[in-house]
Amino acid sequence: MNERKPPTIREVAARAGVSVMTVSRVANKQSWVSPQTRARVEKAIADLNYAPNASARALAGGEDRRVALLYRNTTTSAYLGELLLGGLDEAAKHHLHLVVELCETDAAVEDIIAQILQARVSGVIVPPPLCDWDELAQALSRHGIPWVAIAPDESRGMMVVAIDDRQAAGEMTRHLIDLGHRRIAFIQGNPQHRSSARRLEGFRAAMTAQGLPVEEDYIVEGDFSYRSGLEAAAHLLSLETPPTAIFACNDDMAAATITIAHQRQINVPADLTVCGFDDTPLAAAIWPTLTTIRQPIRDMSRAAMTLLAEAMKGGDELDVKGLAQLNCSLIRRQSDAVPRLHHRRGP
Repeated sequence: MNERKPPTIREVAARAGVSVMTVSRVANKQSWVSPQTRARVEKAIADLNYAPNASARALAGGEDRRVALLYRNTTTSAYLGELLLGGLDEAAKHHLHLVVELCETDAAVEDIIAQILQARVSGVIVPPPLCDWDELAQALSRHGIPWVAIAPDESRGMMVVAIDDRQAAGEMTRHLIDLGHRRIAFIQGNPQHRSSARRLEGFRAAMTAQGLPVEEDYIVEGDFSYRSGLEAAAHLLSLETPPTAIFACNDDMAAATITIAHQRQINVPADLTVCGFDDTPLAAAIWPTLTTIRQPIRDMSRAAMTLLAEAMKGGDELDVKGLAQLNCSLIRRQSDAVPRLHHRRGP
């Protein structure tokens, strides 16, 4: 048996015999409503058990709408910066204001929701790893807060902006194989970000499809940070038989790998090919410049803002579904090459 849909602001207005705007003013505790009218509206709200959603609250009285970009302190500055640049650019087109809200790693869902409500936002953009937190997704929906997930593990009928991480990682892996590499290592990202697992799956699938073994010694943990890339690369290049190519799960860790190679006087790319993922500004700023997968992070943020803007036009009648699938591309620069026949052993 289907559950009854929550009452809308229009139903409250009809029951109280007033306009939708009057209901919005009462719900937002604005003063220019007569006591008699306020009493009728409050009774209708109580009778119908109506809870105004965040979008309707912000729209009342023509208020400027605010959209919150949530992030955790595990998000790299380069990734967050690209999200911000795309979001700020698109927000202006829809007459929205973008605010940034830090969600501490140990924060409870109730605290995050209270933080969002206090910020009086109309909608929320949720990037990794928060996009895969089921409790947060349920709480946002329960409070009537429209939200868009960027790069979640699965869509589950919500508004989503995504890329195909598996396909992109597979494309990079095949590129390395086509160059002639067989000893290919992979540096994983933060395990809380499920995109890291998807990229590893794409790497493994591409290796297997080419009949190549996946050496578990060549799969090492990172957390998307530069420091973790230093540690992972130092381990890989100290193996008795080091890899000829290292595919890092993001550009920060790939840049750290090149730093370790420089310190050990290993020539990149003549003696070691290094590739990354994301194509953040860092990829073109280091030497040698980085071969990487271009993830359109700014465009993903723009698409998320557009989805939110469209959803919020409906007030209470939110369209809670939508998918924007964006393409990735392999950007070849100076950090990859055909492997040499002989490679030095690690120290």
